[in-house]
Amino acid sequence: MRKKRVLFLCAHNSARSQMAEGLLRALGGEGFEVASAGHQPTQVHPLAIQAMAEIGIDISRQRAKDVQEFLGQEFDYVVTLCGDDAPGSCPFFPGGKVYIHAPFPDPTTGGIQEFRKVRDDLRTWIEQTFLREGKNA
Repeated sequence: MRKKRVLFLCAHNSARSQMAEGLLRALGGEGFEVASAGHQPTQVHPLAIQAMAEIGIDISRQRAKDVQEFLGQEFDYVVTLCGDDAPGSCPFFPGGKVYIHAPFPDPTTGGIQEFRKVRDDLRTWIEQTFLREGKNA
């Protein structure tokens, strides 16, 4: 069985997309090849690392990546996670078979509680979208 390739995108590739990458990699196991990127990458936010560590997922070795690194590659799913409060802030990637926009608020404007909420909401969304029994994402 071929792994499904999933690319999560947000502007800075520092929080939402990094947490989503870690979640699907941990929860999806061998069924998925997962990456994340942004068009203005910075660094993985320390509170994203902390929030994920609280649920036993280590993203401390992940790095912020520019969407340009993936040009020429094809993904089964390209998922933009930028909130609807910042239209046009999500990068576009021209190598997706299926595009999904799943807006989540930017937790970097708050503290650890915001990161935990986004982490938990991302987990629920990922489970429903990619991991639900009987559903082949």
